[in-house]
Amino acid sequence: MNAILGGGGVLLALVACVVAIPTLVLGIRRGDERLLRSGAWYGWLVLTGMVLATVAMQRALITRDFDVLFVHDHGSSRTPPLFNVATMWSALEGSILLWGLVLSGYLAIVVHKFRNRLTDPLVAWALVVMFGVALFFMALMAGPTNPFRTIDAAPGYDGPGPNPLLQNHVLVAFHPPMLYLGYVGFTVPFAFAIAALVTGRLGEGWLIETRRWTLFAWGFLTAGIVLGAWWAYDVLGWGGYWGWDPVENASFLPWLTGTAYLHSVLVQERRGMLRVWNLSLVCATFALTILGTYLTRSGAVVSVHAFSAGDVGTWILAFFAAIVAVTLGLIFWRGDRLRSAGRIESPLSREGAFLANNLAFAAFAFIILLGTVFPLLVEAFQNRRVSVGVPYFEAMTMPVGMALLFLMAVAPVLPWRRAGGEMLARRLEWPAWIAVASLVLAVLVGARGLSPLIGFTLAGFAAGSALRQLALAVRRQGWGGLVGRANGGMIVHLGVIVLAVGLVASAAYKRQAEFSMELGETVFVGDTEVTYVGERTVDYPNRSADEVTLLVDGSELTPALERFGATGQVVPAPDTKATFTLDIQTSITKGPDADGTIVVKVTRQPMVAWLWIGGMVMLWGTALSAIPTRRRDDLDRSGMPDGTGPGTDIDDPGELAGARV
Repeated sequence: MNAILGGGGVLLALVACVVAIPTLVLGIRRGDERLLRSGAWYGWLVLTGMVLATVAMQRALITRDFDVLFVHDHGSSRTPPLFNVATMWSALEGSILLWGLVLSGYLAIVVHKFRNRLTDPLVAWALVVMFGVALFFMALMAGPTNPFRTIDAAPGYDGPGPNPLLQNHVLVAFHPPMLYLGYVGFTVPFAFAIAALVTGRLGEGWLIETRRWTLFAWGFLTAGIVLGAWWAYDVLGWGGYWGWDPVENASFLPWLTGTAYLHSVLVQERRGMLRVWNLSLVCATFALTILGTYLTRSGAVVSVHAFSAGDVGTWILAFFAAIVAVTLGLIFWRGDRLRSAGRIESPLSREGAFLANNLAFAAFAFIILLGTVFPLLVEAFQNRRVSVGVPYFEAMTMPVGMALLFLMAVAPVLPWRRAGGEMLARRLEWPAWIAVASLVLAVLVGARGLSPLIGFTLAGFAAGSALRQLALAVRRQGWGGLVGRANGGMIVHLGVIVLAVGLVASAAYKRQAEFSMELGETVFVGDTEVTYVGERTVDYPNRSADEVTLLVDGSELTPALERFGATGQVVPAPDTKATFTLDIQTSITKGPDADGTIVVKVTRQPMVAWLWIGGMVMLWGTALSAIPTRRRDDLDRSGMPDGTGPGTDIDDPGELAGARV
């Protein structure tokens, strides 16, 4: 029954996409409003089909319908309820089903949002693109990744459950959906960018239609990345949170290009510049989400995050190639209409700083992309395996990260067009003093090393610049001045700075050691005292845990080795003493021997909590940025602030706060 309902839902969504695309195209060619409206409303059928398929899959998992092959291979009666729900996105077929559900939700929201403009060719072509993307994923579910294949399960059969690493931490229920909301959300700005190229409406109108969609997608992706790092830190037991894993990189790449776009779009709105750049960034961001899907689901890379190999890799890679080819073809076709109306008059200007910012983000993305795909290319063309390790990524990205912190400090205080030296010095005076104070404070608390001290200084410089802008906004408009894209963006900057400080501190001053310990023995890692005081075995419905008790500076921690009965797989379960300034994580790499000896890994890292706090501040700023303001409403109506055209000289944070300093 579940397989029939689920398969029927997938078929309904597939047929709706197949019918909607030609209906919309025909409506556009004929100018037939009836066809355009009816074609758009097929989006609700796509959503209905995906909801039906998702409910069927969840029902199959909850009722342990092992005649459904996906449940047979990944479900279990011993899986706890929360992780039983999350089982759907713990493996390939279910993850594609989640992708289809999220995409159908975005499609239906777009149809509803633009319900009074369905006859606009820009909206109609955007829907054609979205239905086309949906058609691809529905075809995957109807073909190589069909989640509703059936099997005759043996009587009394009980499945193995999901990967043990995906059923022992609550973040498994939230990290993947957040990533998918971010990944799939970039379909909307991509669709409008392609529609703008097809229709030739290449001014600022399509930006206005999609900027909040991009912001929401970026916010969800940010949340997904931060939660993923948190999950890795709490679950894997290696004492880290980001290992430059290929699948981690695959999620970071569209975040970088999406961030670059959110900055450079301001230049096009204010000055009519960077049109090709913005179109390229939007399309590249969406293309990189598909590339990330390939890396995760093709079996091309070995990763704790990746799924096993299957036929789907070739399909996804072909889709990625088609996206790149279509985008490049349309940009070349419309090249004569993409010439910018303005030009950068001085590098010491807001647009000059944003261009430098974009180049830095592009360099960052290229470095990561090269390090991620280079081993795959070598294996494909030379049939040998090579690896690109953490030292490459850290050495290559550190200078770019420092440059971005510097630009975060300088760009907000620059005016449009050009800046005078005296004005720039005046606006950077307080940020510079905060930078000096940050350096002095870092030295006083014991920070050493050239790179981390530069990082702390630049973080203080950037924080001073953001705080200056926020203070101006609050002084002129009260606390309501924090609402809106400009000042919400400054709060996002503060979140990035907090996260960067945590990253620099935890990486530069991390201490890790591994010890063989007997009962009652005490060891030291720096100033941290660790004593082994006991061990026990704890039974859970889906696993048993060989748990040891450690006293860490007087606090009791209980790391364990957990054995999952269905597969016999043993995974670590670290335990962490976390404070605002210092984390001490303990994990067991070898359980008690006959004589009670254990092997314990102790990791001492300062300011790890600042990573999670910074992520939350970024999300807060994103939410504030999405709230419309009166000035933004003026921009929505005219495409430029206050009805003016490209070339208007506006001093962004100061002018939005009503300040002239």
